[in-house]
Amino acid sequence: MKVLFIGGTGIISSACSQLAISRGMDLYHLNRGQTSSLRPIEGVKHIAANIRDLENTKKELESHHFDVVVDFISFKKEHIKNSIALFSGKTGQFVFISSASAYQTPPEKLPVTENTVLDNPYWQYSRDKIDCEVILRDAYDRNGFPYTIVRPSHTYDKTTIPLIGGYTSLQRLKQGRLVIVPGDGTSIWTLTHHKDFAVGFLGLFGKSEAINNDFHITSDEWLTWNQIYKLFAKELNVDANFFYVPSNIIAKYDKDLGDGLLGDKMHSMIFDNSKIKSLVPEFNAKIQFGEGVKEIVSWYENFTMPERFDLELDRKMDNIINDYSIDPLIR
Repeated sequence: MKVLFIGGTGIISSACSQLAISRGMDLYHLNRGQTSSLRPIEGVKHIAANIRDLENTKKELESHHFDVVVDFISFKKEHIKNSIALFSGKTGQFVFISSASAYQTPPEKLPVTENTVLDNPYWQYSRDKIDCEVILRDAYDRNGFPYTIVRPSHTYDKTTIPLIGGYTSLQRLKQGRLVIVPGDGTSIWTLTHHKDFAVGFLGLFGKSEAINNDFHITSDEWLTWNQIYKLFAKELNVDANFFYVPSNIIAKYDKDLGDGLLGDKMHSMIFDNSKIKSLVPEFNAKIQFGEGVKEIVSWYENFTMPERFDLELDRKMDNIINDYSIDPLIR
């Protein structure tokens, strides 16, 4: 099977690449070749191109036809329109990586299924992904463009710290300082190891039932934010000093954190994976987050890039804690 990944070196795509190579797939990456050092992958063929440069990419792909093309990096309507133009007639299956944050936020009921309405009034990123999905469905209706939509939710690897503030919060935890937890820490979240995700994902390749269809692929392990933070504290062998702040307050201090919280992480999200399991029976997320935390902490113990600690964000966190301690009714 000849497969093209647009991107290929990210958190999700790196695990999918490794599994594809191990299964004997003829795998190509199309990217600019600038971000492969963090997650090197042996055995991939490289097509050097900037997917946003339509004419140049078209020339680079001229002699190729792929069984499967996976688009990891389209985030806006113009991106997906370019991809459709590039790969119409050049692939048997086009897989678009959308986002589970496209589902109704907050959801009216749990668990979320693929029939849950797509509607996120809080996060532009999610609305853009929804727009991309609409364009793909229209391309199928008009011309039979063979799309498959996949929606991950908070998929991580050893380099990912799923705490609010990432590496900065991890260091604050290690230092025994107060760490901000959104809300009261009791909303439920789903974290999926990228190797588990890859099994479900590659299982969709080449299956006619996946065409003109959509799937989310997540773990079946559900954790509160309190549990997530406590797992890190336990692995670091430190006491957990949590400071609870409503997500809307955090958003007033930092827009980037706020968008992700209000548009995604502040709401409990539990997923029914029956649909992907029915088509890909081998998919069964096995890596518990407790194991994932060990990988993450071990990797960062040997991490030698101190610039990952965000001094500005650290100051914002102190300001949030100070202000909210003085006046918990701030709006």
